[in-house]
Amino acid sequence: MIDYFFSQYSEYPTLDIILEIVAVIFGLLSVWYAKKDNILVFPTGLVSTSIFVYLLWKWTLWGDMMINGYYFVMSIYGWYHWTRKKGDTVEFPISKISSSEKRIAIILFIFTVAFVVSVYHYFGKFTTWYAYVDTFITGIFFVGMWLMAKRKVENWIFWIIGDVISIPLYFAKGYTFTSFQYIVFTVVAIFGYLEWKKISDSSVMEPQK
Repeated sequence: MIDYFFSQYSEYPTLDIILEIVAVIFGLLSVWYAKKDNILVFPTGLVSTSIFVYLLWKWTLWGDMMINGYYFVMSIYGWYHWTRKKGDTVEFPISKISSSEKRIAIILFIFTVAFVVSVYHYFGKFTTWYAYVDTFITGIFFVGMWLMAKRKVENWIFWIIGDVISIPLYFAKGYTFTSFQYIVFTVVAIFGYLEWKKISDSSVMEPQK
């Protein structure tokens, strides 16, 4: 059983294995902090995504690399966005997506998928079934990260969808540690959605002062 899941690592450099494990650990920490609405989601995310950008570039997984590069940039934006306050009040608390943000999310998804398809086509990367899945999942994760940076409850829905797809996807690519990471991501994302929704609903129900 162990050989079935980890046999591909016998050909990997030891440094790459260590880096992948470190990136997974910080990725798990980041998602946990996101669930708790803790600002540490961003510094831990920056460590994880920076390592994954390097590894995915080395493995020539362009779509995954672009996702993590985007995560890195959006983590910086989200870190700033979450710390903005009006006096002692957080300027952008947890809330639900607006109609205009839904339209932006749709445009972002379509643009992202179209861009990734063009990149994959240019580099001749449509050689496996999971290359096609990559184009879809990249759009899902781009929208999810944008909504998380804006502290929208619905970000978790996109993470859940993307995480579930990523579990078999990364295993098929030969990255078992990362595949296991997405199993945990899925569980945490479900609880994150329930927790953020509860916070959002309670804030709406609070009487105006």
